[in-house]
Amino acid sequence: MQFSEIAGQVSIKEKLVQLVSHNRLSHALLFLGKEGSGSLALAIAFSQYLVCERNKPHSQHDSLFGAAEPQQTTFLNDACGVCPSCVKASALIHPDIHFSFPTITKDGIDKPKSNDFIVEWRNFIAQTPFGNSFDWLQSIGAENKQGNITSHECEDILRKLNLKSFESGYKILIQWMPEYLGATGNKLLKMIEEPPPNTLFILVAEDESRIIPTILSRTQLIKINQLNKTEIKEWLIKNQGVPAEKAEAISTISAGNLREAFQLIHHSDEDWQELLREWLNAMLKNGPAAQIKWIDEISKLGREKQKQFLAYFTHLLSTSIHESILGSSEDSGEMEVDFARRVNKLIAPEQIEAIVQELDKASYYIERNANPKMLFMALTLKIYHIIKDKSVILIN
Repeated sequence: MQFSEIAGQVSIKEKLVQLVSHNRLSHALLFLGKEGSGSLALAIAFSQYLVCERNKPHSQHDSLFGAAEPQQTTFLNDACGVCPSCVKASALIHPDIHFSFPTITKDGIDKPKSNDFIVEWRNFIAQTPFGNSFDWLQSIGAENKQGNITSHECEDILRKLNLKSFESGYKILIQWMPEYLGATGNKLLKMIEEPPPNTLFILVAEDESRIIPTILSRTQLIKINQLNKTEIKEWLIKNQGVPAEKAEAISTISAGNLREAFQLIHHSDEDWQELLREWLNAMLKNGPAAQIKWIDEISKLGREKQKQFLAYFTHLLSTSIHESILGSSEDSGEMEVDFARRVNKLIAPEQIEAIVQELDKASYYIERNANPKMLFMALTLKIYHIIKDKSVILIN
C-alpha cells in the first residue's frame, strides 16, 4: 500500500517522510485516529515506505533512530510500489513487517496468536482496508466472542523481534488495536523501551484511554485527523473510479468516515429515499400493519445496509438543522433541502436531536448483532412518540 492510495492526510504523510529524512523517527509510534480515518492503512503504507528499495532511509550500517544527521540523500515522497520489497509489503508478506491484532480461541486454536490468523488478516485488509475491530472479529467467526491480544501473542512478538532481520536491515511491528491488550501487555514494555537495533513499533489505536498507561507513555504520538468531505470525494473519484455525482453523495453521507464511504461504494445505488418514505408513511399514517410489513423488509437487509440507511436518515436530519440555522447548503441536493424544510415546519430542533440520538444507538446495536425485527420495532415506536401528533408525510 502506498501513501497515494490513502485519502487525504497530506500533512501526516509529509511529517512521516520528514521524520525519516531527518533521522528523527522514534522507535515506538502511536497512530491515533477515529474509525474511518485511515490510521491502519497509513501505518501499512509507512512500513512499505521504509522497506522500499528505491528509498532506503539508511545504509545497512547506520541506525534508523537518533543517529547523526545522514549525508545528503534524496528521499521520495512515497514508496515506489514496484521493487521486490514493495511488492511483498503490499501483499503483507514482507518477512520484516510483522502484524499483531485481536484474536479469538477456535477449534484447534486454544492459545491464539496473530500468525494463526494471518491468511484471514491478509484477506481482510484486501477486502476491507478501512474496517473496524468488529468487522475483523466477525470475519474470523467471533460472533459473540471477545477478541484479545493474548500473553501468547506478546511472547510471540518478543520472539520475532529478537530475531535478525531478513531483508531490510530492520524490523517493523504494526500492532492494530492495542486497546485489546490486557495487563499481559506489560511483557512488551522492555522491548518497546529498549528494542533491538533498528526495530520499530507502530501502534494503531482509536481510543488512547483504553491503552495501558505504561505502554502509552513510551510512544510518540502521531495524531490522525478525521477526513473532510472534499478529501473523501477526491479519493473516491481518483482511487475508486466513482463518478463525481455519486462521490459527492457518498462523501456527504459518510461524514469523514472512510469505512462508511468504502461500504457505500458498493451500496450507494440503494433507494434509501423510497425506503425512508415508506417508513415514515407507515409510522405516521398507515398504522401497525404497514409498520410490520416495512420492518420485515428491512430485517432482510444485511447489517451494513441497515446501518447505511440509518446514516442516510441521520444525514437528512442534520441537513434540517443546518437549514434552520444557516439556510440551505451547497452540499445539499434539492430533495434534501425539501426534506429539511418540511421537517423544520413540523419538528423542533430538540426533537430532531432526540431522533438522531435514537438512530445512533440503533446503529450501535446493529453492529453488535441485535435482532433487527425487535430493534426496528422499538425504533419505530420511539420515533413515533418523539413526533406524535405530527401525523403528516415528511417526504412526498
